[in-house]
Amino acid sequence: MRVARRTSPSATIRPARLIAAALASAAAVVALTGCSGYVEDICSGGEYPVSAVGSTGSACVKNDEEPPKGYTRYPEGKVPQHVDDKWDVYWRTHMLDKDGTIVDAPEAG
Repeated sequence: MRVARRTSPSATIRPARLIAAALASAAAVVALTGCSGYVEDICSGGEYPVSAVGSTGSACVKNDEEPPKGYTRYPEGKVPQHVDDKWDVYWRTHMLDKDGTIVDAPEAG
């Protein structure tokens, strides 16, 4: 004679709880680390960054083109490559004047 086995409700829930706990742990890891390995380029491929003359503005220009009127190339060695890199941060508080001289940008008020 066969006896029917009763399974407790917790026995059927246990795999679901395990999966939920694993997903929650994975979500926590992503939330805590974010996209720490991701670096955003200043310009897209085939472009280079240029500085607005007399302001902290910037733009991207195709590699085979000259900067448009009102823009100039960054000084050699001081070209921002990635968002929040050393030079991107620097050019937020500095600018190039009409003579190409680096000057402090006026404080926003």
